[in-house]
Amino acid sequence: MTEPKRPVADRSGRGGPRRPRVRAVRRGVPVPLLVPGLLAMAFLLVPLLALLVRAPWRSLPSQLTSTEVWQALQLSLISATAATAVALVFGVPLAWLLARTEFPGRGLVRALVTLPLVLPPVVGGVALLLALGRNGVIGKWLDTWFGITLPFTTAGVVIAEAFVAMPFLVISVEGTLRAADPRYEEAATTLGASPFTAFRRVTLPLIAPGIAAGAVLAWARALGEFGATITFAGNFPGRTQTMPLAVYLALQNDPEAAIALSLVLLAVSIAVLAGLRDRWMTGA
Repeated sequence: MTEPKRPVADRSGRGGPRRPRVRAVRRGVPVPLLVPGLLAMAFLLVPLLALLVRAPWRSLPSQLTSTEVWQALQLSLISATAATAVALVFGVPLAWLLARTEFPGRGLVRALVTLPLVLPPVVGGVALLLALGRNGVIGKWLDTWFGITLPFTTAGVVIAEAFVAMPFLVISVEGTLRAADPRYEEAATTLGASPFTAFRRVTLPLIAPGIAAGAVLAWARALGEFGATITFAGNFPGRTQTMPLAVYLALQNDPEAAIALSLVLLAVSIAVLAGLRDRWMTGA
């Protein structure tokens, strides 16, 4: 009587039937897809390479240390940081409401919150003027009761940047909240924690990466804001002139200064993408 055949061990040393190998098949790239893809890559990269090629590298230190450029750079960094702080204070609670609560018209509210993403920035600036200007819906009361005037001031720059940047933070935090398991918050409340304590001690640590990513995106968007800023806050050197506005003005009088400021904005954009590569991009 013949003995039953034992399963042949695989190369890893474990018993069991040997599994057939699946060879990777290399697929050729279709020419109708390759050519438009390369053209699109060139369309996106050539302007950036031209900026690097035409950059005044020898005079770049003197350009960046000039009074006008330094004022615009300093104001841009301060206003973008302040706008991001405003977005954090108001945007995180708004994202929590959109993600965790049910109320009539929530879809409409979400659409209106994200509207500044697609709204032309100049239109946003006009809307801010009509709302917060001296004769605006709210601005006239601020001027009459408190003597606060926001247009064409540094505070107006912060408000304009926060208006266009906050939706980036809200979308990022809301998506993180929807991905987080709400049972942790429910468990904290059943153990006696108040809703705010559960949010502060449980929810915030869970969504911290999403908040950080949204804050970086909001900061970068605020740093590059142009249309709403020039419409609502104007273009006054040392007071409301940010880097994008300085680029626009310098392009008419001093192209080398415009290129220098453009390089700074390009470097900031690359740094933002590098910081978010693990969250928004995947590598092979």
